[in-house]
Amino acid sequence: MRLFVLIIIVISYQAIANNKYQFDIPPLTADKSLILFAQQANTTLLFPIELAEKEITNSLSGYYTIELALVKLLEGTALYPVKDKKGLSVKTIMQVDPSNLQDLANSDITDDIFYLNGMEKIAVVGTRSAPRSVIDSPVPLDIIGVAEFTQQGSTDITSMLSTLVPSFNVNDQPINDASSLVRPANLRGMASDHTLILVNGKRRHRSSAITFLGGSLSDGAQGVDISNIPASSLQQIEVLRDGAAAQYGSDAIAGVINFVLNDNNQGGMFEARIGQFGEGDGELVQIQGNLGFAIEEQGFVNISTEYKQQNETNRSVQRADALELINSGNDGVADPAQVWGSPKVNYALKFLINMGYEFDSAIELYSFTNLAQRKIQGGFYYRNPQTRDGVFKGSPDENGITTLLVADLDGIEQGVSCPQVLITDNNVLDDSDYLLIADNSTAIGQNCFSFNEILPGGFTPQFGGTISDVSWALGIKGKTTSEWDYDLSIGLGYSEIDYSVSNTVNPSLGPNTPFSFNPGLASQLEKNINLDLFKQFNIDEEYQINFATGLEWRRESYRQKAGDLESYVVGDLAFDPSTGLTQGFGVGSNGFPGYNPQSAGKWSRGNWAIYGDFEIHMSDAFLFGVAARYENFSDFGSTLDGKVSARMILNDSLTLRGSLSTGFKAPTVGQSNVVNVTTAFSPDGLEDQATLPPTNAISIQLGATPLRPEESINTSFGLVGEIDKQLYFTLDYFNIKLHDRISTTSALTLTQQDIQTLVAAGSTEAISYGSAKYFTNDFDTKTQGLDLVVNYETYLFNIPSRLMFTYNWTDTQVDRVTLYTRTGVDGSSYLESNLTPQRIQMIEDNLPADRVSLSIIQAFNKISSNIRLNFYGGFYEDHLDAAAGLDIYAGSELTLDVDLSYQLDANFKLSLGAKNLFDNRPDNNPFSGDAGALYPATSPIGINGGFYYLRAIYEF
Repeated sequence: MRLFVLIIIVISYQAIANNKYQFDIPPLTADKSLILFAQQANTTLLFPIELAEKEITNSLSGYYTIELALVKLLEGTALYPVKDKKGLSVKTIMQVDPSNLQDLANSDITDDIFYLNGMEKIAVVGTRSAPRSVIDSPVPLDIIGVAEFTQQGSTDITSMLSTLVPSFNVNDQPINDASSLVRPANLRGMASDHTLILVNGKRRHRSSAITFLGGSLSDGAQGVDISNIPASSLQQIEVLRDGAAAQYGSDAIAGVINFVLNDNNQGGMFEARIGQFGEGDGELVQIQGNLGFAIEEQGFVNISTEYKQQNETNRSVQRADALELINSGNDGVADPAQVWGSPKVNYALKFLINMGYEFDSAIELYSFTNLAQRKIQGGFYYRNPQTRDGVFKGSPDENGITTLLVADLDGIEQGVSCPQVLITDNNVLDDSDYLLIADNSTAIGQNCFSFNEILPGGFTPQFGGTISDVSWALGIKGKTTSEWDYDLSIGLGYSEIDYSVSNTVNPSLGPNTPFSFNPGLASQLEKNINLDLFKQFNIDEEYQINFATGLEWRRESYRQKAGDLESYVVGDLAFDPSTGLTQGFGVGSNGFPGYNPQSAGKWSRGNWAIYGDFEIHMSDAFLFGVAARYENFSDFGSTLDGKVSARMILNDSLTLRGSLSTGFKAPTVGQSNVVNVTTAFSPDGLEDQATLPPTNAISIQLGATPLRPEESINTSFGLVGEIDKQLYFTLDYFNIKLHDRISTTSALTLTQQDIQTLVAAGSTEAISYGSAKYFTNDFDTKTQGLDLVVNYETYLFNIPSRLMFTYNWTDTQVDRVTLYTRTGVDGSSYLESNLTPQRIQMIEDNLPADRVSLSIIQAFNKISSNIRLNFYGGFYEDHLDAAAGLDIYAGSELTLDVDLSYQLDANFKLSLGAKNLFDNRPDNNPFSGDAGALYPATSPIGINGGFYYLRAIYEF
């Protein structure tokens, strides 16, 4: 690996930037060819469309810089490029000498007319009117081109986006139930479902995964699984860092992310990638491709696909309790007994098709479809063969000594009696009483059973699932004879997770238990119909008013399907219906009990909305916007939200901008109805924790009420500076006050009376519950921060280069928590929060307050490079989410990412790269012996260390 690092360092000194793009444009009218040019160069051009329709441009094929390509394209026409204060545009001339244009392309002033990546990208997110650039937008906006997005070591869209947007964070989720399958991501310190996700401007459906263990910040969230979108299908990504619920509806509290799909109608690419971590594990194979087709001259079909496999990683040490067992002679314990690392991706398949067809200049039909499926396998906590309740550990005897859990197979006080086995040391396997029940040649051995007989070293369940995802949209847009732009669309989205758990048991079935289970599946179905209208009004040639309005109808359904019988059945060792007695064995597939018929079901709700959005250009310098949205939900009522925004151009270099808005996030159907049981750490060790609906009798007894929408007040203001065309910056302050946040409570201990109430209601598996959680509107927060983005294009060592500096500071404080009346053991009443102090601190401090990124993008001849330095501030972790005094205060971290490319010929390119080049690791976990985690699991740089890769790209 040191040689690999040395090669990257040496080559990086040679890397410089004068980007070339591949063009393949046939002779067309200039309006069509300039659009193709902008698409293939991933940039924006302004040109007079009426005049361009009258000109025929040249064919253009091959690799060129933007400046030379545009000159060659327009040579001999009455069009020429101009760069002024408004940016790059194409204008008309009466006559031009082709030799003068060629001289221009070869002259030194080319750098003044066309500069590296100098053309501004534009976005449609954040406005219902004309597309905007980063600088022109009245609200904070990031626009990420596909070239910048894909030139890095991360391979799934969630991690790729986190690399480039400092206020967007995602952690590894080594042992966190559904969160290990669909990782929650956080924008501006909010939960994963506080960010609205769009694809081509259309709402993306949420995942069926509810993050029961989401690192506190996202506990209970049900966000969108963006990792199902293939990176090869993207043209650009637009990140609106501002509240936008008044424009787009529920969830747009932290912001909006819009994935713009590739609409090229010709050419394509194929990429193969291999890689692994510096530790020698996590081996990756990834293949992706994109292909564009033309439908006559008016339409296109663009197809993208991706396949990925990746092995698991292991960043573990042997647990202290497992080590004690081994040292005491138990040779059945694995080393390590429990694995902390990234789960195995058995396969991940993604497919996306984007298509459009223009019937004429006023009507366009469009559609896009996304299909994805992946299978993931991870691990759970280790089950100690002498301390795990409900499997190995029985009740204490009259002297308080722990006993081994022994099953009397012919029934309590029936037939052969079983001896009591006391656990007095770290190896019960050599105890004389245990040897009696382990000898199956005797009557005692045949009637008396302990799981130590088949699992002497304990066991670690393996958890995984198959995630399937489908989305489809169909729409028609155009312009009416009265100059109204319209967009009518329908959309469908479906997410399904079919869970699996293996290397575990249903303890209540005793020796008849299977070891692999299908605990059921969860699915989310969403249907959308949208009508958007827009018109521009000019009043007295002084004021311009952009007006947008629209209607939306949505219906969403959440479903839980029961698992196989053995995954949830209550066996005789847990509850004997003939005697009504229990022998103390747990119920269901241990680690993730299956959904039983009582918790299975389908729940739905509908909602409709109407909105209005005005933008008023009071002058060339001042823009004012106001928006309002009314939305009605069938389950909890209606909401009304508004937004005002403004932009004031102070001079040629500086612009002020700001916004004030209200927002909301509706409780999801899943949050209102889900039933789930998971195994988690508590101060007393592992226990089964049930998540119950807020309408459940036990939840109500613990203080639950029906869920209400979360409501927010968003404020932002900032300064935009464009010193010249090579240097611009944006500096924005934001403040989000979020009321009635929806989350799961901390685990609340169940009394014996609570458990009996659940059993009486038909939930007989509740006899193995240790505690319960439920969804509730439980607390208020205030989140504030700063975002600084600086983009500078200059020469380094006489080489044109692009430098980007980004800084984010985010601070979250819990302002209010709901207090509930509790009754003490002496009968007195007291007030207590559902949130532990550790849970509150995780919400406030688990994400680093400061993140910094400095990128340098360069190229020279056939060599190009992208070098990125990343800084992450310190963070707090309540290790194992146990609220048991395992507090970690980790320090700040630095990582360096490098991607180097070599253009072998016009079509073929090789890239060598590293994410975290110097293999930096987080601070060591001071409590590694408790559960075997070598590093804090929520570290912002991950727990795996450096990842090194090789890419081969073929473009045509």
